[in-house]
Amino acid sequence: MSLVEVGRFGRNEAYIVIGRLESEGIMAIALDGNASIADGSQYLIPVRVMVDDEDFEVAREILGADAG
Repeated sequence: MSLVEVGRFGRNEAYIVIGRLESEGIMAIALDGNASIADGSQYLIPVRVMVDDEDFEVAREILGADAG
């Protein structure tokens, strides 16, 4: 198992994306979700959404279908 980045999103959107992927049975995690929260710039730093490398293609298809 190796984690790969499926995309970078604003903080709130990243957690929506994670929920969407998990509803399809794909484990996803957020990296950098709490970055710089102490100084108030948490909304300026993109959050990386990571999935298992074996789920990458399916995750991109799901996110692509939602975007279109």
